[in-house]
Amino acid sequence: MKQTKRKQFCELGPLAYQLATKKEILRRHLQDLVSKERFAKTKSDTPLPVVLSEHHSGLIKRGPGIDPTLQYNKVTNIELASARMNKTVIRPGETFSFWHLVGKITPRKGYKNGRVLIGGKIVPGIGGGLCNLVNTLHLLVLHSPLDVTEFHSHSDALAPDEGGRRVPFSAGTSISYNSVDYRFKNNTDQDIQLLLWVADEALYGELRGEKDVPVRYELTEEDHHFQKEGEKYYRVSRIYRNTIDKDSGKVLQKDLVLDNHSEVMFDYALIPQEQIR
Repeated sequence: MKQTKRKQFCELGPLAYQLATKKEILRRHLQDLVSKERFAKTKSDTPLPVVLSEHHSGLIKRGPGIDPTLQYNKVTNIELASARMNKTVIRPGETFSFWHLVGKITPRKGYKNGRVLIGGKIVPGIGGGLCNLVNTLHLLVLHSPLDVTEFHSHSDALAPDEGGRRVPFSAGTSISYNSVDYRFKNNTDQDIQLLLWVADEALYGELRGEKDVPVRYELTEEDHHFQKEGEKYYRVSRIYRNTIDKDSGKVLQKDLVLDNHSEVMFDYALIPQEQIR
């Protein structure tokens, strides 16, 4: 006899999904309440002297099927959330939490509908586009001596690679208040400061420290390709972080940071044919 897969409670309907979400939010609040983690909350108007990592990315995507209103709403959302985190100093032993600093996303705070990924589909939703912001945070941290302690991924194939150039971790970082967070810890011996700002339709970020470090970090990607599974296509690759000695150029450590298997969310006709296996 064929067995039917039992549905999870959250799959029983919209009300069940809302109740399950509220349960997870409460669970995280209680978890943090009893946790011994020290969360970063101090801000300083004086930038620390040394740039440890920096990154910038364009925020407006243009093309067939892309709603420009949702794109500009995304910029508004990112500006609001960035302002809540800008100038934060993460002291040694402290943990950075996206949601501890940004708080709940609501229209009352000025957040607008942007593109969000729900149930494998891109739809309008309040605060849409903040995954772009968290992705920038992730790239800054991966190129610094900080340690990622909580990371969630969604599809790393939301849109075709711009200009046909593949950039590892150009997308793919997921958040959802407040149970799906992005967190990193400062296990170094110095204060590290986060700076974020939006200008000319682009997001800019820096991690600054009190002193330089003897290594640099580089992301590399291996075995990148697209493959068909059933009726769907997936981007597949392995992404590594190399720790490199600045003086000798020697790779001191190579760590797998993502075993990538991402459903393609754009028109399959735009997948480069030479990259399909």
